[in-house]
Amino acid sequence: MRCAALEGAADSWGTASNRADAARDRIDKQLAASLAATQGGEAADAAVARLRGLSRNFQYVYTECGLVRTALNSFAAELRAPQRRLREALEDARGLKFTVHEDGSVSYPAAGENMLTREKLPGGTAAGSAVSPLLAPPQALTDPNPHAARAQEIADAIARAVGEAREIDARYARALRKLTARDGLHVTDAMWADVSGDATAVRGLADEYLKDAIPVDRSPAERKAWWDGLAQERREEYLAVFPAEIGNLDGIPAEVRDAANRDNLRLLIGRLEGMEGMEGLEGRDEERVETRLAGLRAIDEQLRAGGNPPMYLLGIGDEGNGRAIVSYGNPDTARNVSAYVPGLGTALDKDFVSNDLKRARDTAIGAQEYDRSSASIVWLGYDAPQLSAADITGNADVMFADQARVGAVAYNEFMSGISATNENDDPHVTAVGHSYGSLTVGQAAQRPGGVPGADDIILLGSPGTGARSADELGVGREHVFVGAAENDPVTAMPAKIEARGMATGAASGAVVGGALGGPVGAAAGAVGGGAAAYLAQDAQADGREIWYGTDPAHEAFGAQRFRVADGPAPVLGGEGLTPAHSNYFSPKKDPVSADNIAKIVAGKSRGIQVEDWR
Repeated sequence: MRCAALEGAADSWGTASNRADAARDRIDKQLAASLAATQGGEAADAAVARLRGLSRNFQYVYTECGLVRTALNSFAAELRAPQRRLREALEDARGLKFTVHEDGSVSYPAAGENMLTREKLPGGTAAGSAVSPLLAPPQALTDPNPHAARAQEIADAIARAVGEAREIDARYARALRKLTARDGLHVTDAMWADVSGDATAVRGLADEYLKDAIPVDRSPAERKAWWDGLAQERREEYLAVFPAEIGNLDGIPAEVRDAANRDNLRLLIGRLEGMEGMEGLEGRDEERVETRLAGLRAIDEQLRAGGNPPMYLLGIGDEGNGRAIVSYGNPDTARNVSAYVPGLGTALDKDFVSNDLKRARDTAIGAQEYDRSSASIVWLGYDAPQLSAADITGNADVMFADQARVGAVAYNEFMSGISATNENDDPHVTAVGHSYGSLTVGQAAQRPGGVPGADDIILLGSPGTGARSADELGVGREHVFVGAAENDPVTAMPAKIEARGMATGAASGAVVGGALGGPVGAAAGAVGGGAAAYLAQDAQADGREIWYGTDPAHEAFGAQRFRVADGPAPVLGGEGLTPAHSNYFSPKKDPVSADNIAKIVAGKSRGIQVEDWR
């Protein structure tokens, strides 16, 4: 089998894949986007829906053709090794004037002499074996002809090369037989579920050919250099077969990551759609699939809708509570880049898309009013704690600080990638943490070297950073900015000594109240007991301290506190327990805070409205 012919066929499949990709891109970015932006009504909506369907079909063609291309190229690459060994064996036989037969056996001429008769020892034929020569008897015991041993070596080498080639051929034949499409023009959810399986099969074949070369253990700067040095054809193969690995690799350019992750998003949706209704899937597993699917579909819908600032999908994954990194504006070309870390309870679901993506978009729009060259990122690259009553009562002392420390490492890796790919000489970078995310950012800032590339840090609704003062965050206290609403209870989380007292007092009060007045009395007793214990412990606690160290809004911390609205009071304001905690980014609910954040992100922090420390 000629490897060049396989590679020629692979090139043809690659051409088909690229054409499908170009057609999909034109539909999404020109036809559908333009129609949706300029036309309205049922007819326009129906036309856009049909265009989206056509785009999805082209994406299917792009993916499947790309898989065939890589399978053929990988097939050729694997065949080269046994082919080389076969050629070497044939050259050895030719040089010794041995004859190689079609079945791989090797004939050798008469040579040497019989010690008794002095006649030449007759020639013979050696049949090849794939068995290790260590397990075979010494050739001298079966044939004293001096050519016999060498002929046997050559025959065995031929047998092993041919056997290996047959095994490779069978393996790739099985994989290629799976890469078939049903008749018709409509790509169904079931077909996308099949694509996910196809991709997994081809990845397994292409590990040595492609995956092993991905520099996962290198720095983001080294990864960028690796990608820049690849030929275009090899880049296309990586994008087709390993979109998850390339799309989530810090140091790869944003436009490349976006392209890879959009394809991986479709594969993730297809895989989860294939799991819906699967036998044996029930309870929490079924709920997890439905929740994750809803989040992925919502991201896909927003990506396909387009808009300004343009969305870049810099990361997507299904591990843990889900992973999603979205930028509004290109972080590689923007002079100002911010990366916001969300907090407690955040996971890859519809709420994340509705709330956290909107916060990043609002920040980008606000910053671009001061400098058009601004991009804003929401980074869900870690498992934020998922709060429950059991978590609060059972882990009050730890309160999930481990997730922040793990997240800090991943966040710094991502920020190092932003520095590696940004095209400006000295971009202005802002690390933003909200709620528990401010602890993650604070932990990242306290690691050796601080947050890579960061010029400013913004802490919003923070329960603390684990630092005693802003000086410990690596950018200088004058570059640490804090927004803390007076009615945001998270910014006034009690210090641990107070919390332990509250928990003990609440438990005792509930017991006494329950004995006197049943469930209602227990509830009242818990509140009263907790409050009394809090006041008693508060007298002993340091007023600067909240849950994770010094209050960032306190004078002792030394950061710049900017003005935000007080926000609705918890419960009494009629909007739930912590309404003020969620308003910082909103230009509607807290325009002063949103404007201050935008100015800082755009590098205009001198224009913010300041507020007195606590």
